[in-house]
Amino acid sequence: MPRRDFLKAAGAGVAGTALLGSTACDGFTPAVEGTSNSLVFSFGPDDSGVVQAVIDMFNKKMGGKITVEYREMPADTGQYFDKLRTEFQSGVVVNDVIGADVIWPAQLAANGWLEPLDELFTEEMQSDYISAPLDTGRYNDKIYSVPWYADAGMLYYRKDLLDKNGIKSPPKTWEELYDIGAKVAGAEGLGYGYVGQGAEYEGGVCNGCEFVWNGGGEIQDPKDLAKIVIDSPEAMAGLEAGQKVVSSGVAPVAFATFKELESLTVFLNQDAVFMRNWPFAYGGLADPALGTTFDPKKVYEQVLVTTLPVTEAGQENFACLGGWTFAINALSSKKEQAWEFIKFMITPEIRETFTIDRAAMPPERSFYEDKKLIKEQPLLEVAKDAIASTKPRPIHPYYSDMSLRMAESFNENIKSEISPQQAISTLQTQMQRIADTNVPNPNI
Repeated sequence: MPRRDFLKAAGAGVAGTALLGSTACDGFTPAVEGTSNSLVFSFGPDDSGVVQAVIDMFNKKMGGKITVEYREMPADTGQYFDKLRTEFQSGVVVNDVIGADVIWPAQLAANGWLEPLDELFTEEMQSDYISAPLDTGRYNDKIYSVPWYADAGMLYYRKDLLDKNGIKSPPKTWEELYDIGAKVAGAEGLGYGYVGQGAEYEGGVCNGCEFVWNGGGEIQDPKDLAKIVIDSPEAMAGLEAGQKVVSSGVAPVAFATFKELESLTVFLNQDAVFMRNWPFAYGGLADPALGTTFDPKKVYEQVLVTTLPVTEAGQENFACLGGWTFAINALSSKKEQAWEFIKFMITPEIRETFTIDRAAMPPERSFYEDKKLIKEQPLLEVAKDAIASTKPRPIHPYYSDMSLRMAESFNENIKSEISPQQAISTLQTQMQRIADTNVPNPNI
């Protein structure tokens, strides 16, 4: 994968002053402000140029009937969300179509800021979609967003070193990972058996959720999203596995500070047997500009990808869902034009463009069976099982508050500052309090 594509994939994988007029707080003013056929689409930085190129294709196709302008938002998803919220609170319409993180729709819809799409995004259109990306757009029995692309946590492993040490398959359980990681790292002189993301931030929340789910636990009751159910033996077993990756020595103590790029750097330096990361890391394996020490011609034989381990053999495994969606600003006066743009962005041709040129994994099942497309983008085959096993983080209008609590407790658990039981007990109380206080309708 070209470096420009990898960098964009990496960039897209996390209240202020009132606004005046129709100019945003960042000074953005639509170039075609005031015209009835002009739209503003907001999304993070586009280093690859693919987003702008596709917008140009749409504008050319429309022949002036609809014109879309790309508004670049902060790369940091927290800053992007804060900017959106500030603008919504001001009541000034800046964006018509929003490129939204999968954790945002419920938070924005609860405030009436997103347009319901049920009459536009029909059940027939939804039929090919993987359920987890779809579910993130639902709130109060309505759908507010259309999945753009999906991310999933995956386990990268050194197949060459496992083969060399007589290990025929990657680990299915965390105990197997501890054993294999220690054995192979010791035999080959590697620093670590495993690296991932344990820092106190959204990526750490994703890792923590995966430990809970792959222990057989849940965070929300799947049948009642206003009910928190993390205080369970299964969730505790999952967090015990998370704590043990460090306490056993298979992962470094610095795991508690690692984010995506820190763990990738270690793996690219061939200093770890296993790595949990997102699909974007696949392209980085062969990229010398990112510091890889692998031979680009051999790396995809040396490194393979599989699903994440579970605590007990035979359990169903899950990956945390990441990715982005399309939503329409409820305050926009150009909803019909906005929908035309979204429909264009989810056509098979444009899906393929993003999949090939930007390593953006599509949210529809059929693309993972397209042999021609897989040949052009091998990551599809690699990521297929992980994407199919995705599970969304808690869907809640006050998810941001819940996320802060999870980030703190999951990080403290990794550092053994609290026990797994303390972590789940604390989160049960804190998260249920948020749900009880802030959910206007118990049936989200």
